[in-house]
Amino acid sequence: MSRRDELLTVAQVLDELGGVSRRTFYRWRELGNAPACIQLPNHELRVWRSDLVSWLDSRRRTA
Repeated sequence: MSRRDELLTVAQVLDELGGVSRRTFYRWRELGNAPACIQLPNHELRVWRSDLVSWLDSRRRTA
């Protein structure tokens, strides 16, 4: 059963990533290495869960 796609807050994304710091996440964004984000009119960021999963899959290393 797959999870329903949902918009995650930055805090939720950081939690999903095992406690990555907010500073690290924003640095990744500056470098173009973060998952795709949506900026809301109030300037808050959101990430679709499906984009986070795709981003993580793209970083998987094959042994």
